[in-house]
Amino acid sequence: MITHDRDLSIDFCGVRFRNPFLLSAAPPSDDLDMVRSAFEAGWGGAVLKTTSVETEPVDLAYPMMSALHYEGGRIAGLGNIDLISEHHIDVVEQRVDMLKKEYPDRVVCVSIMGSKKQEWQELVKRLESVGVDIIECSFSCPQGSMGEEPGAMLAQSLDATERVAGWVKEAAQRCPVVIKITPQVTNIVKVAQAVKRGGADAICAANTIPSLMGVDVDSFVPYPNVQGYSTYSGLSGPATKPITLRTLAEISKNVDLPITATGGPVTWRDAVEMMLVGATTVQFCTAVMHYGYDIIDDLQDGLAFYLQEKGFGSPSEIIGKSLDRIVGHADLPREVKVVSSLIESRCVKCDLCYIACRDGGHQAIKLEGSDRLPQIDHERCQGCRLCVTVCPAEALEIVKAPE
Repeated sequence: MITHDRDLSIDFCGVRFRNPFLLSAAPPSDDLDMVRSAFEAGWGGAVLKTTSVETEPVDLAYPMMSALHYEGGRIAGLGNIDLISEHHIDVVEQRVDMLKKEYPDRVVCVSIMGSKKQEWQELVKRLESVGVDIIECSFSCPQGSMGEEPGAMLAQSLDATERVAGWVKEAAQRCPVVIKITPQVTNIVKVAQAVKRGGADAICAANTIPSLMGVDVDSFVPYPNVQGYSTYSGLSGPATKPITLRTLAEISKNVDLPITATGGPVTWRDAVEMMLVGATTVQFCTAVMHYGYDIIDDLQDGLAFYLQEKGFGSPSEIIGKSLDRIVGHADLPREVKVVSSLIESRCVKCDLCYIACRDGGHQAIKLEGSDRLPQIDHERCQGCRLCVTVCPAEALEIVKAPE
């Protein structure tokens, strides 16, 4: 249940969202009743899973999901080999029409994929005719290479990115066009610039990351095991958030286009971080698949209380506020020496800081006396922050070195 009364609405490409949170093009948006459930829960919008023309073959392989688990935590990263919706444009047209009639205050987007100009433009025209609000183009899946390298992603070619974005924008008479790109490139800024040259209205950054999710050491088959074989998965979930943040920052600092973020958000804090480095809206997938649509209550409450605490009037006021704090390595200040400091009341004497500093830091932490309380040698400590990172009790902090 939402416990705030703050207005969280935000404008993206001239389209008003009741809140900055929407479902990304993925399984949670691939069923009509599921999207209805999401809208009833309070989501601001949804990108219906990537669809295609009726003649495009859809041959999915199962099972398609695998996960990266770490230290007892489930789904630090989620891998999938699911490339496209099983529902062609004829089904999606009907769903858009029904959703807009039933939920006129929610933003309905559709992700599309074509293999030639005619298909891209047909999809745009058919979706506009049934009232879609935004069209998102999947340039970040290994299909529809448009004559480029077979199996490559469309957004890995600057020429193809600019050309196909132009096709879609040429066909769009009413809807904003958003191009979804991949972080799996040498220079993400050049890709974003190609999107802008093509005339698109916004960027979706960024999609999953091609990965091998693991290998069964007994059967020798990588995950997911599809009758004894496997393939590379698209990695999503919390493990990808740092890559998404960097991608957002790079684009925001260099290309003047609005961005909808996707890749790794789970909590309202994650979403705020993405907005602080340039995102206007934030798309969720893995978190919904793990915890359900009802996380929207926490997202809205958390964002509302954060804005109130910081004195902001609306979500739009935080977009990009961290960008001027991101500089090149050579421009980082080096005048002040910092060291680690122990907060004794929090220490649980697990010895992790000692081990980390001994074998991975500067051997500045000693365990002395019967209480085995960490003692920090400020002459040896360089303030690298490794000890703070491994401490499970937040008992260490970085402070200015004493005189």
